Amino acid sequence: MTEDRKCSHKAEADHFDDFLEQQALEQRLGRIRHKVLVMSGKGGVGKSTVAANLAIALALAGKRVGLLDVDIHVPSIPKMLKLEDVAVQVKDGVIQPVEKAGLKVMSIGFLLKGRDDAVIWRGPLKMSVIKQFLKDVEWGDLDYLIIDSPPGTGDEPLSVCQLAAPLDGAIVVTTPQDVATADVRKSINFCRQLKLPVLGVVENMSGFVCPHCGTVTDIFKSGGGERMAADMGVPFLGRIPLDPAVGVACDAGTPFIYHYSRTETAKAFEHIIAPLLALSNSVATLPTQTTTNAGENQP
Repeated sequence: MTEDRKCSHKAEADHFDDFLEQQALEQRLGRIRHKVLVMSGKGGVGKSTVAANLAIALALAGKRVGLLDVDIHVPSIPKMLKLEDVAVQVKDGVIQPVEKAGLKVMSIGFLLKGRDDAVIWRGPLKMSVIKQFLKDVEWGDLDYLIIDSPPGTGDEPLSVCQLAAPLDGAIVVTTPQDVATADVRKSINFCRQLKLPVLGVVENMSGFVCPHCGTVTDIFKSGGGERMAADMGVPFLGRIPLDPAVGVACDAGTPFIYHYSRTETAKAFEHIIAPLLALSNSVATLPTQTTTNAGENQP
């Protein structure tokens, strides 16, 4: 066989492998009704906290929910859900998501040998593992897959937009300060360039709630996210106060919205999921399978 014919056969084999991979990806994602990306322009704005609590709020509303952490370098979801020492299982060659509080969860944090291990990867490796999380994890039938992306507009959110297309939209998290809202504008423009709908902006850490009297004090000022959303012509979903209980819950790995459901901050999370629930109400329901009730397997 000549070298030219060998190259031709290899190219055909590679093309066929790519076709099979794409088919498997589409079949897996075809069982997920809604895919929502949670992103931010600036780090430290509480994006993962928002993503985790939105996912749990949807589960508490009776929806089948997956939570995918694509922050490859600094995965926070395992800590927030007290899943740091959980080992991922593989059954019949398929990765089984970790289940907690009615959620199906996947994160690179489950695959690290040690909690303090650094992931030092370039773009192609990150895209490869994100593809594996989407294609090879047994998500099953879901109403929502909430995807927690790292800050910025780099490899991870771009990979998600390319691999999981079409997404229903993005929720963009900011804090009220100008230094945060300036970067969020870039995230909104990222969405526009990729034709990804912006479901809305969440203004996190908007005022401090006194744990004793409930008085709200504007430590970081407030209203910056709402003004920026109006200026950019995108929906504003609401403000989440700076509540000390949120930090305590994250450190303890106990989802805030579940354990502090009567607080004003929890009510703010519940209000923010309204546009996500509206997505679900606009289409027919998937065939029902046995699901995990949000009240079972409590966090």
